[in-house]
Amino acid sequence: MSMIPSFFSGQRSNIFDPFSLNVWDPFKDFPTQFSKENSAFVNTSIDWKETPEAHVLKADLPGLNKEEVKVEVEDDRVVRISGERKIEKEDKNDTWHRVERSSGKFVRSFRLPENVKMDQIKAAMENGVLTVTVPKVEVKKPDVKAVEISG
Repeated sequence: MSMIPSFFSGQRSNIFDPFSLNVWDPFKDFPTQFSKENSAFVNTSIDWKETPEAHVLKADLPGLNKEEVKVEVEDDRVVRISGERKIEKEDKNDTWHRVERSSGKFVRSFRLPENVKMDQIKAAMENGVLTVTVPKVEVKKPDVKAVEISG
């Protein structure tokens, strides 16, 4: 094998050549949930914080609007966030130089603790950030009664 590009095939042919166009993918035929169709799933960043009043989930979903995102409650305490980022329509006259933005379906699920009010869950979307707020049950403070000590 030569490290010089082949002028006959139009492609470089050496796997050790850093400029080779023929890149070997060892996971090409390996079944995995992180396939190219699910690449948006991998890139969906979600933060979960707990405040004294609620559990708050924030998801970065740039380029999506609220109609393309679903927030669902499963099994009483599981919050499921899902959606789909569509592939941009391709025009035959366009020449693509780089495609880095992910597309496809994504699903993320979070099991919340028992101290939440799932019937009062709220979701809002602003500037590509989805905020899901689940209020917490107020913890009743125990009644403390002072007992006199005789003696």
